[in-house]
Amino acid sequence: MSEKKPINWTNARTLIALAILVGTELVGASWAAGWALGGLFQLGPGYARAFELIFVVIGFVGLYYFMRTAVAHEPVRR
Repeated sequence: MSEKKPINWTNARTLIALAILVGTELVGASWAAGWALGGLFQLGPGYARAFELIFVVIGFVGLYYFMRTAVAHEPVRR
């Protein structure tokens, strides 16, 4: 049985900070885009919220793929 490598805390802190910063920007911008498009097309409140939800999900998916790539380039384990 192989032992796990120790955690590189410098890289881990960098990735946590990156997830917070990029996640806030990406999900916030996605949510705002859903809100803006709902208002632009003068949709009802239910449809506007659905638009926001769809765009927020797209933002989280984008964040997932971004972080997956970031972890591949900045490994947490030494």
